[in-house]
Amino acid sequence: MSALPQAMVARAGWAVLVAALLVAPWLFYPLFLVKVLCYALFACAFNLLLGTCGLMSFGHAAFFGSAAYIAGHAAKEWGLPFEAAMLCAVGGASAIGAVFGYISIRRQGIYFAMITLALAQLIYFLALQLPFTHAEDGLTAIPRGKVLGLFPLDDNMVLYYTTAVIFLGGFSLVHLVLNSTFGQVVRAVRDNEMRAVSLGFEVNRFKLLAFTLSAAIAGLAGANKAIAFKLATLVDVHWSTSGNVVLMTLLGGLGTLFGPVAGAIFFVALENYLADSGLPVQLVIGAIVIGCILLFRRGLVGEIENLLGMLARRSKKS
Repeated sequence: MSALPQAMVARAGWAVLVAALLVAPWLFYPLFLVKVLCYALFACAFNLLLGTCGLMSFGHAAFFGSAAYIAGHAAKEWGLPFEAAMLCAVGGASAIGAVFGYISIRRQGIYFAMITLALAQLIYFLALQLPFTHAEDGLTAIPRGKVLGLFPLDDNMVLYYTTAVIFLGGFSLVHLVLNSTFGQVVRAVRDNEMRAVSLGFEVNRFKLLAFTLSAAIAGLAGANKAIAFKLATLVDVHWSTSGNVVLMTLLGGLGTLFGPVAGAIFFVALENYLADSGLPVQLVIGAIVIGCILLFRRGLVGEIENLLGMLARRSKKS
């Protein structure tokens, strides 16, 4: 895809995103939108690792769920304000990500994926056994608190716009990373690791930084989700949550900036719509996602970018 259409798509995407964030709560239920934004940020964090670094993690729910528990415990038991609880959660997810990354990045391919899955199951076991998580009952009645000590998050509109700001901040961070020198280096490592080593780059250090950053952003999404819905459960750390974020990313477009957001919107909306239909939700979602992936190999956003690139090349020839 040429630089001009890509720049046009990026500018148009940012304009549509900001406008949609401003208008959406007046058209849709704010709590539904909060859930969409939390999972969209989660998908962006995963795409940063897989789409940019080429590292397939099957254990990203560990960071999403552990941050949810940490934020909930900090707000409920320690009485910390909203901002402090979020910082604790992101710090905890980053630390777990650094440890998991240090262990797993020494392997590649399916071995890397299986190690991340095994480590995530360790977090699931801890969430099941530690007393403060309350096992199957989960951590409930988490107080939302106030933003900046002034605006109560129990107001759904305040909650939505706070979540929108958090999402936009995390999304902008992903954008900056993808377009930075660091992003170029990790893409080079993804495309040809041996060549990156021969050029003098410490590839494991770059992988570890990318892994930790991805874990931190996933933790931010999980903490926001727990406080917004006043709940942290075993579902947040379950392997199926890791699987869902993989599907969101592939559905929207792996390696694209806006693809994970589109995938998360489609996936969460579909899940919400089918919840009251009486149909086997996971089976129907799986069939629809498989069909979409077969029809749109590059994902929804990836196919749009490819189409615009083809049109741009044809216009140059003519």
